[in-house]
Amino acid sequence: MNADFPIYTTPNECQDCYKCVRHCSCKAIRIVNARAAVIPELCVSCGECVRVCPAHAKKIRSDLARAQFLLSEGKKLYASIAPSWIGCFKGVSLGALAAGLKRLGFAGVGETALGAQIVSAETGRFLQTAPPGVYISSACPSAVDFIAKYHPEWLSAIVPVTSPVIAHSRLLHQKYGNDAKVVFIGPCAAKKLEADRKPGDLALALTFPVLTDWLESAHVDLGALESEPVVPVPAEEGRCYSLEGGMNDTLRDVSGDTRYIAVSGISELTRLLGRVNADDIRRGGGKLFIEALACPGGCVNGPAMPHGSSSIDVVMNTVAVGSTRSSLGREVTIDASELHYSRPVVPSTITESDIRAALASVGKFSVADELNCGGCGYNTCREFARAKLDGKAESSMCLSYLRKISEKTSTALIKYIPVGVVLVNSELRVTECNRHFAELCGEETLRTYDACGNLNGAILSTLVDFTDLVESVMANGGELERFNQTSGDRIFNISVFSITPGQTAGAVVQDVTRSELQREQVAEKAREVIRKNVMTVQKIARCLGEHMADTEILLNEVAGAYSKPAENNPEQDK
Repeated sequence: MNADFPIYTTPNECQDCYKCVRHCSCKAIRIVNARAAVIPELCVSCGECVRVCPAHAKKIRSDLARAQFLLSEGKKLYASIAPSWIGCFKGVSLGALAAGLKRLGFAGVGETALGAQIVSAETGRFLQTAPPGVYISSACPSAVDFIAKYHPEWLSAIVPVTSPVIAHSRLLHQKYGNDAKVVFIGPCAAKKLEADRKPGDLALALTFPVLTDWLESAHVDLGALESEPVVPVPAEEGRCYSLEGGMNDTLRDVSGDTRYIAVSGISELTRLLGRVNADDIRRGGGKLFIEALACPGGCVNGPAMPHGSSSIDVVMNTVAVGSTRSSLGREVTIDASELHYSRPVVPSTITESDIRAALASVGKFSVADELNCGGCGYNTCREFARAKLDGKAESSMCLSYLRKISEKTSTALIKYIPVGVVLVNSELRVTECNRHFAELCGEETLRTYDACGNLNGAILSTLVDFTDLVESVMANGGELERFNQTSGDRIFNISVFSITPGQTAGAVVQDVTRSELQREQVAEKAREVIRKNVMTVQKIARCLGEHMADTEILLNEVAGAYSKPAENNPEQDK
């Protein structure tokens, strides 16, 4: 987990679904031990992975503690509120939002849309004097970063103007001093990257959800507050910047020779750049301006926006608060220029033999084996192989490979386990079994198994007489066991278990006939030994009894013989 980067993953929440890989146009995700991690040097902080993660394991860095620390240090904080606030704080006025931020300790609250108007004015001025060709907006930091990393050949086409939030920050610094700290609040993760790169202009960036939590923890009820004015003045046409095409609406000049198109979403931007021919446009003597946004539909659909934030109601409300005037000719009192630098991602050197070896490691030895199913998150098996070689993917991501391994493992276990195993479907027909099970079912069944290699499709009740157990488990789930079940001249121990409730069940059948017979034989021998021992003891007892009787008679006779003379001669002792 790299929590220092604007976007990171909470590993223990990641469910290894690869949805982030599938939706990431930059493939800036590395899978390690079945957990997704963002690769900062490849990421453009568009936040698409945050939007699509079903487990909410992808997070946008909070930065709330930093904002609270600045306030505790007595810094003058000015908020720059993104125009997409309308889609997040529905039913709340901008004045109430400003009042709530001032309750938190902000010195003032302004609209990022003011910076957008500056950007439009400077862009319009640039386009009026620019030679024929293709030009791309600089308003979206994520789109700019994407071009700088993945399409550096188009970098020179980006107009040399800064982003709206940086322009607004510079305007606030001009108005309230360089010691003021500007905090952007909006739906964007890429703004955090701007703050990290230009801390002198933008102190930090917060998302709307973080602000919502902050207001709740401070017990600030926006609905109960009196409106506060925004500083230095309210914005006008710049408020439409949050919508796709909103920037173009502020630039159109019917008397000019520039055509304007808008594209949103990194994947769509990639397709557009692949189709536009700058040389043809240049030779034709015209100009094409591309408003490029990373988020599909514009900032109203940013990664930190709630569900439904880009609904038609929000769009109409955004249009309603914006002005229809053009930004062309607006006075610009700050330096809004910016040079954009290339940060190309250099692909690793991978040979065809490397790709073939990587494919072979997941059981793909021919073109026919390359299913291109997309289960791993990559469009093709060859893309997956490249990612594997780059250390971004694991073999376990390939679903067909996992299935083959699972099938081989289960087949081997069923085949070599020394008892009968059978799996059946909801119709109690055999879907898989081993030879031991066929042996238990009789010679005819065994011959069928040896001839076909399986008993698939056979009705279980025609093979065994314990289908009542299987039916019960299929209906109720769980497990059932029955020991010493007699079937013909055999004795079975049977364990039946549910695999998929109502769909699949299995049974393990063990022939215990021989062991039971052996046990009975041992018991019978033990009983025979006991009987013989009892008889011996009885004989000994009889013999001892007779011997004791004879001994008693003899001793009595001897005793009597000695006592008679004394009785006949009384004078003998004298």
